[in-house]
Amino acid sequence: MASLQRKGLQARILSSEEEEKLKRDQDLVSDFKQQKLEKEAQKNWDLFYKRNSTNFFKDRHWTTREFEELRSCREFEDQKLTVLEAGCGVGNCLFPLLEEDLNIFAYACDFSPRAVEYVKVLKPGKSVLFRDYGLYDHAMLRFKAGSKLGENFYVRQDGTRSYFFTDEFLAQLFVDTGYEEVVNEYVFRETVNKKEGLCVPRVFLQSKFQKSPKNPTPVTLGLGHRS
Repeated sequence: MASLQRKGLQARILSSEEEEKLKRDQDLVSDFKQQKLEKEAQKNWDLFYKRNSTNFFKDRHWTTREFEELRSCREFEDQKLTVLEAGCGVGNCLFPLLEEDLNIFAYACDFSPRAVEYVKVLKPGKSVLFRDYGLYDHAMLRFKAGSKLGENFYVRQDGTRSYFFTDEFLAQLFVDTGYEEVVNEYVFRETVNKKEGLCVPRVFLQSKFQKSPKNPTPVTLGLGHRS
């Protein structure tokens, strides 16, 4: 299994078959079921982790490679950094990061309004690093008919939900709440299995937003998540 990666400013171009599939899958989940999923969102993720423990997601050892700011933002070599991970799951991103860099102090929360409170003490000039599913990721195209909750928003069979971000939508969220866009681009990966003759396209949105020095007022901000 090999993995190829590139970055770009435009969304992935779909094949004619993929476009046709998305056009067919326009029926939304009923309002009643959507309300039920919203109320039970936390319970569904609790059950997900009860079933899978720490074995579902792989540890992410690419964080400092993809976000060089974690190294370059220090004013001196051993400077202590404070990091918040909103949507930490079981620590697949956080634990490798802490093992690699002993001079990081981390807050971590998952599916909690406290994440918003931590973002609100963010000082002018500080940064938010973002990475989550991007538009037309392979996972988005695998959903069966009857799984659509809204535009780019889907529900899995176990009740957990997934949103696939566009660069425009994410930028608007941050800019409207007083942040400046520094980097906001799609990361394209192709996971290739030569033995099986498969090439699976993966798309993520990777971004950096900075709190504007002109807008020191605390703000409420919604971060990317698997809700």
